[in-house]
Amino acid sequence: MQTPNYEEALAAIVGRDPRYASEAYIFLREALDHTQKGIAKPNKNEARHVSGQELLNGIKNYALATYGPMALTVLAEWGVRRCEDFGEIVFNLVEHGLLSKTESDSRADFQAGYDFETAFRQPFLPQQKLACPPKTEPTSAS
Repeated sequence: MQTPNYEEALAAIVGRDPRYASEAYIFLREALDHTQKGIAKPNKNEARHVSGQELLNGIKNYALATYGPMALTVLAEWGVRRCEDFGEIVFNLVEHGLLSKTESDSRADFQAGYDFETAFRQPFLPQQKLACPPKTEPTSAS
């Protein structure tokens, strides 16, 4: 029996759990690679397991860098609206043999990560200006 390729496995996952678009799984894999590269640099380029919280931070950074102010909209289009959704995606990939986990990894690792509105919208909101006196209209002398 031949091992299914990534695209076939992804199609099977989405077929079983249609809550998330296939793009969400592809994005998560890219964000994981991005996170692992960021962690490997300070660790003498040695790859190591990424915790749920480290992955969430990496996902946030990768989404902001990739999609900028559209990150929240793009993620929502894929069915991802909270950190727990990333946990579901990770464990769907684990259950299909596309990611591995340790004994201590669980879906709970993705709970209470961050608020999506704050994480993906706030960096693009205008900074509040310092309190300045209101402009006054010049008065004409009569």
